[in-house]
Order: sequence, then C-alpha cells, then structure tokens
Amino acid sequence: MTDIPDLEAIRQAHRRIAPYIHRTPVMTSRLVDEWAAASVFCKCENLQRAGAFKIRGATNAVMCLDDDALSRGVATHSSGNHGAALSLAAGFRGAPAYIVMPETASKAKLTAVEGYGGRIIHCGSEPTDRQRVLERVLADTGARLVHPFDDYRVIAGQGTTALELLDQVPDLDMILVPVGGGGLISGIALALGHVRPAVRVIGVEPRGVDDAYRSFRAGRIIPVPDGGSIADGLLTTVGARTFDIISRRVDDIVTVEESEIVEAMRFIWTRMKLVVEPSAAVPMAGLLAGKVDASGGRVGVVFSGGNVDLDQLPWR
Repeated sequence: MTDIPDLEAIRQAHRRIAPYIHRTPVMTSRLVDEWAAASVFCKCENLQRAGAFKIRGATNAVMCLDDDALSRGVATHSSGNHGAALSLAAGFRGAPAYIVMPETASKAKLTAVEGYGGRIIHCGSEPTDRQRVLERVLADTGARLVHPFDDYRVIAGQGTTALELLDQVPDLDMILVPVGGGGLISGIALALGHVRPAVRVIGVEPRGVDDAYRSFRAGRIIPVPDGGSIADGLLTTVGARTFDIISRRVDDIVTVEESEIVEAMRFIWTRMKLVVEPSAAVPMAGLLAGKVDASGGRVGVVFSGGNVDLDQLPWR
C-alpha cells in the first residue's frame, strides 16, 4: 500500500483480519465517570490477541503479502508488542518472523515473542542500534520489512480499532489514544475523519519522551528526548507517514507525568480489574489528571496493551 489509507482500505483491512483477531470489549467505570464528569468508554485492546492492538496492523500487513513475497519471512524491530504480533501473524501463514529487540526489552515481552515463534535478534538500546541491526537482518534473510508503525498497511490495520469502537459506542465526542510511533493514533484519526469527523482525537504521551507533543506544535519531527519512561511501548519517535497524518488529522496532544501514569495504571488494575501495561494507562492518566477537558462528554479511551512484566510492577 503506497497511498494514505482511505475508509475503504480500513474497512478492507477489518474484513481481512477479522478471522484472526478479537473484537475486544468496551468497559466502563462509575468512578471514572464521576472523576471525569463524563461518560467514559474504555476499548480493551489489552484483551486482544498477543495482548495488544498491534495484532491488527501486523496481521493486515502479513495478509497483504503474496506467497512469493512471504517466502523468506518478515522482519521488524520492536520493544515487544509489535514483535509478538508480527510473530503470531506470520505464523498464521507459516512464515518465519525475525524480530530485532533491544537488550533492555522486558522479560515478559521477550518471552511472548519467542512463544509466538519469533526469532529474536538482540540490539543496543538506541534507535540507531535497532535500525542498523534490522538492515543487516533484512540483507541476510531477504525477509520483508513490516515496520512497527510507519507503514500504511499497519496504519490501516490499527484504524480498525476506531471502526469497532464506533460500532460499540456510536455517539462519542472524543477519543484518547497513547502515542509512541503514531501508528494507532494515525489509523484511528483517519478512520474517524471519514466516519465521524466531529469526534476529537487527542493523543497522550509521557512528558519524558514527548517527541509527538513537541513535533505537533513545531510542525516538524523532533526526535524523542532522553528522559525515559516506564511506558516502554512509547519510547520511539513518530514516523514520517504517521506524523503527516497526525499533523493534519489529530486535534491535540497532551503529556502526563510518570507518577500520573503509575496512579492510572494502579487504578485500572485495582478498580476496573484489568491488567494493562504502563503505555496503556497513559490516556487514562491524561483523563484522571485533568490534562483533557472531557466534562459532559462521551469519551473513548484506548487501553492499548496488557503485556506487563509482573516482576517489574511500578508500585512494588
């Protein structure tokens, strides 16, 4: 796919991936509604196959490849969730998946990638390390690249999240989405722009890695700073394709503190009884900390994933 996905491309992606993914539930919380003075609907992609929304985009990309293109497998770099999703998606078609992962990746995510059949190649923790090692893997294997976010096939797959949510809760006013590389929020923004353009799309990002926030305001891509975050799924800079969509289709991006992420994650675990990873708690943190004015509205919140290392809980 070489063009920005239109509504039909996103609908085709949904039909293509439907046999392989879960239609995840929408959960509510009376307490959240009271705190936000709004009606809040949480799209639980933490209950998705492979534990995150990433299976949508990865599966769409793999299913778009013909047998010849897939004969040498697929490859990517990932902090964990996209790698697990691509490993599972490649397995649907009996193809190998080569996953370049930083040595600092969580044990839980490394185990998940291996469990889904991915072949892990370790790299350093810098973004340049990932790219350098991935280029070598692509040259050595002849595998097809499936980028974690800067790929229109992946973006179209992630956009199916919005189609499902609107089918479940048609009259939303706003959707809050975590931002890392931007694949999820750009896919959601594209889908909503065609189906419900009045729905506001708000990105939420950790302040320590606020490249999307800064880029959105500067009108150009600013690399991710070195601040770090417990939200390990969001430690990457937006891509050229995703930023182009974000800059034109997203209404705003706000940031949250690490302590606010921890409190939101703890709230979701203890009060909603849902296991989410730190990245998935980021949009709820924006809501509970008052970074977004949702008063009187109907608000969708995307819980992006649930692949958390139980030995590294942030409140232990």
